Amino acid sequence: MTRRYTFEDLKYLMSRLRDPVDGCPWDIKQDYRSIVPHTLEEVYEVIDTIEREDFAHLSEELGDLLFQVVFYAQIAKDDEKFTLDDVIHGLVAKLIYRHPHVFPEGVLEDRWQHQRPSDAQINQQWDALKAEEKSTLSKSVLHDVPKSLPGLLRAKKLQGKAAKVGFDWPDIDQVIEKVHEELDELKAAIKNGRQRDIEDELGDLLFVLANIARHTGVDPEQAVRSTNSKFESRFGYVEKCVHHSGKPWQEFTLAELDQFWSQAKRKERE
Repeated sequence: MTRRYTFEDLKYLMSRLRDPVDGCPWDIKQDYRSIVPHTLEEVYEVIDTIEREDFAHLSEELGDLLFQVVFYAQIAKDDEKFTLDDVIHGLVAKLIYRHPHVFPEGVLEDRWQHQRPSDAQINQQWDALKAEEKSTLSKSVLHDVPKSLPGLLRAKKLQGKAAKVGFDWPDIDQVIEKVHEELDELKAAIKNGRQRDIEDELGDLLFVLANIARHTGVDPEQAVRSTNSKFESRFGYVEKCVHHSGKPWQEFTLAELDQFWSQAKRKERE
């Protein structure tokens, strides 16, 4: 029977790859910053696999993402900062602490013996515990929102943090009014033709649209990804129509291409 590798084997493999004597030259020369692009790529590949429901390859993509975590931890171990075991210990301890409704005595092997809290109580407890954890780290409400997040997702998280301390529109109607205001300002900037002003106003508009996503419970990144997929599918139909016509793109008017687009939309509803 073929041996099944374990997590300990993965840790050993990573230490061998980084071995300064007989390791892999590429792995040896990497540092925290140099592998960040690879980490982002692996995260998006996991997301893409899930969205395509390609579960046959999800295990492989999760393995690639796990390798990134192990890689960072090995670099830290080489630098004598911390080890992968420290990462795991800290994670387990934090999650036990944040889930007293599951571990009421704060022990991993513990079992709940009484009535479990409601979902609302659990959410309030979670927020209170996280606030307590962060209170000694910074006075800024926004300090722990990573700058490396995709723009729309970070906008939503920044707004969510501010909303928890009362800095928020009371209802979505006011947010929609703000969208119209920002759109008018963008139109004025485009008319004036100053590129920096256009960029600023477009950013303001996108920021408010992210706020609408937050108020409606929609993930803005997911919404954009869904629209991207929809565009790819519809445009693929347009390409197919053009190809079957035997004519080059330049011989079609925009109105004719738009008819193909409308056909693609109708086929989606069939």
